Amino acid sequence: MTETTNTDKTKAERRELLSYMWGAGLALLLTLVAFALVNWSMMAQSALYITIGVLALAQMVVHFRLFLHIGFTHKREDLQLILFSALLLFIMVAGTIWIMASLAVRMAMPA
Repeated sequence: MTETTNTDKTKAERRELLSYMWGAGLALLLTLVAFALVNWSMMAQSALYITIGVLALAQMVVHFRLFLHIGFTHKREDLQLILFSALLLFIMVAGTIWIMASLAVRMAMPA
């Protein structure tokens, strides 16, 4: 009985490691594609913004599914985790924009 438990545990560990490796590879690939598009200016600016937004959403899905193991079945804990993460992201992005705008105003040269 312990042999079957050990093999099941080993298979589960291997499956989880494979999930993390796929997640790391996909996250790296999505990041490199975004950097390459910006670095080599391959498309118009508005199309570039849309493409980077789509790549960012794809990377969020990769992180939620492969690193956090949040599937498409909705549980209350998963929803709370996603909402809290969205709140933290909103606070960080809004705070960064606020600070950068304030610095831009303060650093402006007088006419």
